Amino acid sequence: MQQLLAIAGGGAIGAIFRFGMSNGVYRLLGREFPYGTLVVNLLGSLLMGFFFVVLVERMAVSDEWRSGVLIGLLGAFTTFSTFSFETLALFDAGAPFKALVNILASVVLCITATWLGISLGRQI
Repeated sequence: MQQLLAIAGGGAIGAIFRFGMSNGVYRLLGREFPYGTLVVNLLGSLLMGFFFVVLVERMAVSDEWRSGVLIGLLGAFTTFSTFSFETLALFDAGAPFKALVNILASVVLCITATWLGISLGRQI
């Protein structure tokens, strides 16, 4: 039960962070491209890699903390379902080039960010 509460609490915080960050990015860059979702997924991938190493490989933290951060906070912060919807919306809007750029940028940059997070986590 404690683990579920940690996931729920982390998820609430992650969702609020996602909302704030993506809207802030959209205010800066506009909504012609899903920049907010891309930035959130990129940062979330970096943090997932980093905190996985820190919380699983480097520190002896409880299952509740690990689940609260990795599953709850970062799971709610990243927005892959939103990415999928926005990509389909670009296709439907007749912008296949933007849709393909979004797919390529999201996959390549987020996998790279996860690798970078793991590398940074292993250096500490």
